[in-house]
Amino acid sequence: MKEMLLKYGCNPNQKPSKIFMEDGSPLPVEILNGNPGYINLLDAFNGWQLVKELKKATGLCAAASFKHVSPAGAAVSAPLSDTLKKIYFVDDLELSPLATAYARARGADRMSSYGDFAALSGICDRETALMLQREVSDGVIAPGYTDEALEILKSKRKGTYNIIKIDESYVPNPIEIKQVYGISFEQGRNELDINNEMLSNVPTINKNIPDAQKRDLLISLITLKYTQSNSVCYVKDGQAIGIGAGQQSRIHCTRLAGNKADIWWLRQSPKVLGLEFADNIRRADRDNAIDVYISDEYEDVLKEGVWQNIFKVKPEVFTKAEQKEWLSQNDGVALGSDAFFPFGDNIERAKKSGVSYIAQPGGSIRDDNVIETCDKYGIAMAFTGIRLFHH
Repeated sequence: MKEMLLKYGCNPNQKPSKIFMEDGSPLPVEILNGNPGYINLLDAFNGWQLVKELKKATGLCAAASFKHVSPAGAAVSAPLSDTLKKIYFVDDLELSPLATAYARARGADRMSSYGDFAALSGICDRETALMLQREVSDGVIAPGYTDEALEILKSKRKGTYNIIKIDESYVPNPIEIKQVYGISFEQGRNELDINNEMLSNVPTINKNIPDAQKRDLLISLITLKYTQSNSVCYVKDGQAIGIGAGQQSRIHCTRLAGNKADIWWLRQSPKVLGLEFADNIRRADRDNAIDVYISDEYEDVLKEGVWQNIFKVKPEVFTKAEQKEWLSQNDGVALGSDAFFPFGDNIERAKKSGVSYIAQPGGSIRDDNVIETCDKYGIAMAFTGIRLFHH
């Protein structure tokens, strides 16, 4: 297939719409089911690049959950605790390594992952397909599917679920072109190989970055490579736990991602794990209720006539003091930034979310202030010397 006609572009009024290879060669993708749209394909192709690079960098199965051309979550396969299995709603499923990676990617920010496009680094197996089948998702891209997995996924969304197979051997043109306002832009593809060498310049007093945290820093940087800038990514135990994308200022990005990382950690608290939900409540409704319960709007959930629709038993208030105490127990978090931190306030905010390791380009006129702030908290920070803007 040399071109694919699409229903419309980003919006219904943007017609005609299609994808094609400018040199006339066949497309490196095959649509096995469904009718993916313009944004679906942007998510799919960005997601595929991300997981392919994660697998190359770590040697582990990788998965990503994309929404509006930025990842809501990205992860590699690492064992899940019983707590994580519970908050990711997979404690009743068999988990292959690939399914574990997607459970982590999807579970990082379940509200943002609602209606995602999934990307998988390897052949989709039965276990991963069963997980996808019961989540609200627009589609999936992978280098292949087992026969059983394909049949499971074809039954999703009344047979309209988007299933894309990508040629794993496809190598894109080293020069990429796009148009804005009728004007063509051309640049070399960002073929930067992100590896441990980028973490060798450590200007802080603490220069110890263990191998597990080096892996997490690589995950953060590769995730940022495919996240709309400005972007910051918090990672722990092989998965992104907070991604802040498309912010105009670095501190707002750090706050946004940090708030998401805090929510991820708060969901593991005894107060949240002890919530007794009403029978037959959907997973998405549970996610929404938990998000409100740990927010400043929790009193709305606990109003008479409201909580009864969600919980079996009226939950106790999760006070700000209790939340602060629980958040103080999170540590060992890795943080990547796609451009330099201009001020130490970013480090102050990152520390509140348990950050102990940082990778950022460096090069700010205030690098001394940033280094000094890291030293105040014993944070090890690497200057990569590489910017990772993505637009």
